[in-house]
Amino acid sequence: MRYAALGPLWKYRSPMLESSLTLPSGQTLKNRIAKAAMTEGLADAENRATARHETLYRRWGAGGAGLLITGNIMVDRRYLERPGNVVFDGLPSDDQLARLRAWTGAAREGGADIWAQLSHAGRQTPKFINAEPVAPSAVAIDLPGGQFAPPRALLASEIEDVIARFANAASIAKQAGFTGVQVHGAHGYLVSEFLNPRANLRGDEWGGALENRARLLLRIVEAVRAQVGSGFTVSVKLNSSDFQKGGFAPGEAIQVARWLEAAGVDLIEVSGGSYEQPVMMDMDGIEARYEEEKRASTRKREAYFLVYAEEMRAAVKTPLMVTGGFRSRAGMEAALASGSCDVIGIARPLCVDPAIPAKLLRGEVETAPSYEKALRIGPGLLGPASGVDVIRALNGFATMAFFYRNLFRLADDRDAKEQMALLPAFVRQQRHELKAAKRLRR
Repeated sequence: MRYAALGPLWKYRSPMLESSLTLPSGQTLKNRIAKAAMTEGLADAENRATARHETLYRRWGAGGAGLLITGNIMVDRRYLERPGNVVFDGLPSDDQLARLRAWTGAAREGGADIWAQLSHAGRQTPKFINAEPVAPSAVAIDLPGGQFAPPRALLASEIEDVIARFANAASIAKQAGFTGVQVHGAHGYLVSEFLNPRANLRGDEWGGALENRARLLLRIVEAVRAQVGSGFTVSVKLNSSDFQKGGFAPGEAIQVARWLEAAGVDLIEVSGGSYEQPVMMDMDGIEARYEEEKRASTRKREAYFLVYAEEMRAAVKTPLMVTGGFRSRAGMEAALASGSCDVIGIARPLCVDPAIPAKLLRGEVETAPSYEKALRIGPGLLGPASGVDVIRALNGFATMAFFYRNLFRLADDRDAKEQMALLPAFVRQQRHELKAAKRLRR
């Protein structure tokens, strides 16, 4: 095993983490650590990239990760995930392309690749942005608080428009200097909603059997590939499970992965959950998690979705990325050495320390901090394990606010805070989102 001098000490490096990876597209990632997608909320009132994107991604690009995946870049400005989303729709102006090229240029200064995550929020569009979101079917999100309005079902012609929007967005990403795109097919956004039989009750060619529910994703991948060509990386973020009874199931995910491999996808990121069941945040939703028989073995491991990636690996040869829970260098090395996955995704630790990938690669630290484990709005019954649905949900949203506020600090070229009062942070974040929504220019 190789060693590296770190000050006066010699420490173990991470040979698997440091190794490069060449994807089917021909793109080579310089190492196996990726900054996974996290929504930034930094766009201006016209949903354009800003200097804050440059600052943030320059810091992340210099932080050691081989790949940076952006947060949600929306393909339709009517259906945002939040008001600060960047949007790729229509024909980009010279100004928009210049802003995007400044963003990608800053990200790549440290040798990292940057992929644009393309998304449509579907029914997970907040009510204060759009009071009539869209979905496969008119099935409302089952969450307290009334943040999301009941959706209406998309017309068949509108589904075709969604496909065209993803293809157009991929074309813009390529022009702007992104080195790949990721189609967001997870976490309860529109593509994931089509895959989910609880949200997709359609009786036409877009619903029912799995091949119909997967049609939107596969058509998007086909259209994107036609736009960007074979030498440009096209990846997909796919739920391993919705973790809800009657939802998108692991066996279905494996079949969809087979179809994606046949379609020529260059990498699949294995994830899971949605706003209703936020497993991707290592949190429980209102209903008990389904897939309980796997939960015990999964929780023994560092990464939430690694057991599902192992099953998918047995079915496909497409490179796999796993995000969610990885913190220790040893755990990352073991996952790569076993062949369960090819890329390790890290997200929340980078909101506090943008250089954590480099520290892990050098052996300067053995484990990235798990800030989220100590975050709560109050003790006892006010914590994330509360038996009261609203309090449990509030803890989840307040935890997200901690990372949002720190991400803003990094984008303003300030140091992040390892501790902050959670409830005030949540209130400030909510006020910020509402003000940003009011400033949006439609």
